[in-house]
Amino acid sequence: MISDPRTPLQQLPVMTYEQMLEKVRYEGACPTRERAEEAVRLILAGLGRQLTGDERVELAARLPFEAARVLTAQIPDTQPLTGWAFVRDLAARTGASLATTRWDTGAVFSTVATLAGPDLLTRMLRQLPSGYALLFGRAELTPPPERAVSIRRQARSSR
Repeated sequence: MISDPRTPLQQLPVMTYEQMLEKVRYEGACPTRERAEEAVRLILAGLGRQLTGDERVELAARLPFEAARVLTAQIPDTQPLTGWAFVRDLAARTGASLATTRWDTGAVFSTVATLAGPDLLTRMLRQLPSGYALLFGRAELTPPPERAVSIRRQARSSR
């Protein structure tokens, strides 16, 4: 993709792995840096099993090297998990409670969202099954059922 030289480039945040860990530690209220790193590795590995294609490549390019390596070392699952199933899977892998795993996921994903930027995050959420928007700190807006849409169209056309 070639950008127009007259338009300003979008500035995305850049952070080191240590800065990423500190952000997760602060937002996730982790007691130690080691605990924050454990959460980052677990959750990025889980995301690496869910995300594919260009979005996966672009996200890896925007993450600190150590985090990108964790994300890309995973082979994507053939059966994607919903957001809630993702949290349950991570909790089962670690033996942590669902509440703790959900909290940690939110802290890591909010940092990932910052690094990804709004456009890439939107594309990622379109690729992932339902339930991930809330984990990334966004509202999950679902399109109305097809029947409701067709009823509205008929009502407009009869006016």
